Amino acid sequence: MNFPIEAVRERFPALSLTDKGRRRIYLDNPAGTQVPRTVADAVARCLLTTNANLGGFFETTVAAQEVVDDAHEAMADFLGAASPEEIIIGANMTTLTYHMSRTLGRTMKPGDEIILTRMDHEGNVSPWLQLAEDLGLVVRWLPFDEQSWQVEEATLQSLLSEKTRLLALNYASNLTGSINRVKALTGIAKSAGALVYVDAVQFAPHGLIDVQDLGCDFLICSAYKFFGPHMGILWGRRPVIDALKPYKCRCSSNALPERFELGTPQIELMAGLSAAVDYFADLGAVAGEGGSRRRKIARAFEAAIAYENPLAQRLIDGLSDISGLTIHGITDPARLGERVPTVSFTVDGVDPETIARQVNAENIFLWSGHNYAWEIVHQLGIPAGEGVVRIGIAHYNTAAEIDETLESVHRVIAMLRQQRS
Repeated sequence: MNFPIEAVRERFPALSLTDKGRRRIYLDNPAGTQVPRTVADAVARCLLTTNANLGGFFETTVAAQEVVDDAHEAMADFLGAASPEEIIIGANMTTLTYHMSRTLGRTMKPGDEIILTRMDHEGNVSPWLQLAEDLGLVVRWLPFDEQSWQVEEATLQSLLSEKTRLLALNYASNLTGSINRVKALTGIAKSAGALVYVDAVQFAPHGLIDVQDLGCDFLICSAYKFFGPHMGILWGRRPVIDALKPYKCRCSSNALPERFELGTPQIELMAGLSAAVDYFADLGAVAGEGGSRRRKIARAFEAAIAYENPLAQRLIDGLSDISGLTIHGITDPARLGERVPTVSFTVDGVDPETIARQVNAENIFLWSGHNYAWEIVHQLGIPAGEGVVRIGIAHYNTAAEIDETLESVHRVIAMLRQQRS
């Protein structure tokens, strides 16, 4: 099918906004996407009609509980979970990871080993580093291969021992865009008796996740990266989380998932979360799928990937024409399926922030800096204070926007070089 790009764009009010008559081009998507009107409407409707805390017997509290239950069921469908009870919803990925790391720390002792990658966002690094410092754990560092841009199975195998308790791994990099072979890496770590904690924040907007097929123990993502509100969602395998004792208030529920969800939930944002999942289901229905919500979500990703990948290659090809520009990630068209459409680059002798500021001045939104990919820039020898220029595509972007952005980047770099000469 032809991807219904015009119908998709009509669902996102932000895409039609202008600033002093100038259009906006949103290519800041790895840091957060725009939302469909249905997501904003769901949040507003919850605040206006079901605004109450949980646990009572009157109309609004009962309705609020339905909102919470619906959000857990929606995310179970989105991630392929066995049960909504495996879905833990909280403030954001980093907060949830800090909480779960401390909970898992109760099962560890001095001398135990954890493996962290040089490819992860800092939200899946610092919580574990600080846990190791607190408990006297040994940290083993897992680099990524600078030819494949992925974590290699053999490298992981060489780090495992009988003392390995956990592998923290990302699904896709928020800087290089590379997708790791999570299922294979998980299998290796599990064979050594380690738990596997997967950061899927950057992958979730661009590919279907099946937690049961992956075989990991935990997987986390952020709704605001896949057209939803600012929330984090953590899936935990039922037998694993059932055995854990989280930090919580003494009088709060011991049921799942409530005992991991601290305080009053963000009920209105959960309403938006369900609407974000239903947006994918609606897209799948438009693409011809008439089955379950899960099947519609899967079809939506098939259609979106087929649309996004040519845009990513168009961007990569256009950037590759610039002399002295280095793309940090997979550029081979034959390997396009091994990356998400997040493209980062540096230019010899030109500061990334200066490029970003000039392009931003043309109302093209993109990022510069290390983008919390702290370990990646250090492994690559990129000064952390400078970082990269990062352009991130979502399936509401267009080929015309990519072309206009490329024209801007070419022009800005040429201007900056002329100023230097």
